[in-house]
Parts: sequence; C-alpha cells; structure tokens
Amino acid sequence: MVRVQTGVFDVAAEIAALHGQDGRIGAVCSFLGTVRDLQPSNNVNETLTALELEHYPGMTEQSLQSMVDAAMVRFDILGARIVHRVGVLKPLEPIVLVLVSSAHRGESFKACEFLMDYLKTQAPFWKKEHTPSGGRWVDARISDAAALARWGAQALPAFQK
Repeated sequence: MVRVQTGVFDVAAEIAALHGQDGRIGAVCSFLGTVRDLQPSNNVNETLTALELEHYPGMTEQSLQSMVDAAMVRFDILGARIVHRVGVLKPLEPIVLVLVSSAHRGESFKACEFLMDYLKTQAPFWKKEHTPSGGRWVDARISDAAALARWGAQALPAFQK
C-alpha cells in the first residue's frame, strides 16, 4: 500500500492499518523521515525555511508500489506501507513513513532499509529548497551507488525537472 499526500499522516493509525488483526505479525519496523532545518547544498549548510516537493500523480505511486512489490518478493515480509508527502513542508514536519511487517524483526529491518534506499535513490520526486538566499531545485533522488549496490541494483537515469 502506498500513498502520496499533502497532509500530515498519523503514524499510529498507519501502524494499526498495517498490522490489523494479523496474528502472524511479530514485528513492525518503521522509518519516519522529517524535514531538516539545515540543507547541505554546495558544501555549505544553509537554514532551510521550507522544502517543496513535487511529483507526477500516478507515476510516483506506481513507482513506489513497484518498490513494495519488489520487497515483498525479496524478503519474508507480510506487508509494507509507504506514505510520502508532497507540497510545501516546514522544518521538523514529517515527510515520509515506511512501515514493514513480518513474523520476525530481521526481515522487517532489512526490507525497511531496502525500501528507504530505493525510495531515496529511485522515487520520482522533485524538491525545491527554500533558504534565505532563495530557492533552488535539487534532485530528490540522492545518488548513492553504494546504497543500491547493497541490494545488487543500479540507479535509473535521473529524471529532469
């Protein structure tokens, strides 16, 4: 299950929805990403006043769902959820939630890390950092060949804004 939205999500409600009444679940691993107040751009830390994220509706959700499908095949997990926000976000606001359920914690941890690595490097999001010196578009998919290599994958060509 994946969702892209502008509003804040409720972490407890998302965990409850993933877990449900499934007695096979012994572990739920989560990753909650928040907007930092400093963005390292051009090797200079600047105060971030806002982060603006854009996506292509439909394409982004399909990409995220493909990542979840790959995790379901690759790991012994029972379910996964990704909720990612778009729009204008302020520092300290939640931006992404990844949840993975499994019978045992090891598979949940691995699948959660796999999903975050793919999300940060492959998901089609575009972000604009707003700082006191102005705004600039940056590639939201951080190029991290090492993160992908851990999973035996290569980066897709960068999307252009």
